[in-house]
Amino acid sequence: MLAAQRQALIIEQVRRSGGVRVTELVESLDVSDMTVRRDLDTLEARGLVRKVHGGAVAPHRHSTEEPGFEANSTRQEAEKQAIARAAARLVEPDSAIGLSAGTTTCAVAHHLCDVPGLTVVTNCLRVADVFYRSARSDHTVVLTGGFRTPSDALVGPLAVAAVRSLHLDTLLLGVHGMDDRAGLTTPNLMEGETDQALVEAARKLVVVADHTKWATVGLSTIAPLERCDVLVTDSGLGEEARRLLSERVGGLVIADEPAGDGPAPGGAGPVPPSRRG
Repeated sequence: MLAAQRQALIIEQVRRSGGVRVTELVESLDVSDMTVRRDLDTLEARGLVRKVHGGAVAPHRHSTEEPGFEANSTRQEAEKQAIARAAARLVEPDSAIGLSAGTTTCAVAHHLCDVPGLTVVTNCLRVADVFYRSARSDHTVVLTGGFRTPSDALVGPLAVAAVRSLHLDTLLLGVHGMDDRAGLTTPNLMEGETDQALVEAARKLVVVADHTKWATVGLSTIAPLERCDVLVTDSGLGEEARRLLSERVGGLVIADEPAGDGPAPGGAGPVPPSRRG
């Protein structure tokens, strides 16, 4: 296979899944580790991928780039469903929860429809609609007001004021990016302020984010990594990122991998208590 053909296949895989590992490319392309790394060097020099430890991911997005809901909904669909199932297991019946806007939290909402007695606070019309269409009659849904963003979030002073008067047991938060230094981020300033209010209102913070969100930085920081009580992600997350996150967040759940001792495969396992005082 010619170098140009290999590189085209690498680009396609990165675009489809958000990232790729060197070991996977060695096997699928039937070439040496050194050949794969040379191809990645070439693609990075052309701005088509960004090398990370053990592989490559899509190039950096601009810090204010805000993909619409429909565009995001087609990315990492299988990973988002696995994350949603695992995150839903962390929610207790008869609790007050928050769900931020986003395609992953919308997927979580579908899996929460069978949990009885929930009071759901959300700044997302699509999330609210999932519960409105549910067959259950014992859910209470509180939809904040505000301006609508491209990601279908309701934001601004009205949303912030509504959230600041509430007290939530658990917040399930979707994010644009996760980074060692920048923490949990969003590209929209007003959405960042609204998400900050949701975080402050919650006793426990559960972040739901697929592996492509790692090393992505949006304009506005929502919270530091240490504020996260549980991060639910997928097996595409690299080993170095797993190590770092395990040291920074309260608990790390890899949704589509068999767990270690205790929980069943695909399960979330024991959840550490909130570290909020």
